[in-house]
Amino acid sequence: MANIKSAKKRILVTKVRTERNKSIRSAVKTAIKKVDAAIEANDKEAAVAALHSATVAIDKAASKGVYHKNTASRKVSRLAKAVNKLA
Repeated sequence: MANIKSAKKRILVTKVRTERNKSIRSAVKTAIKKVDAAIEANDKEAAVAALHSATVAIDKAASKGVYHKNTASRKVSRLAKAVNKLA
């Protein structure tokens, strides 16, 4: 256990940031699952709407540093490609 005041603060700050990042990652995963569900159901309109909300969630996560920008871009690209395959 840390004895130094600054080390104790770092532990607290790390815990808070970890919880925040976990929450944001969870929201992104949920948004991606909604897109996948719409694709499975062959519902183009729902898939496009879900894609838009998922893209926003992923971009916000990248801007907050939860995801690297290339990782966020890859996720958005794969989702868009999957939605565009629907006829």
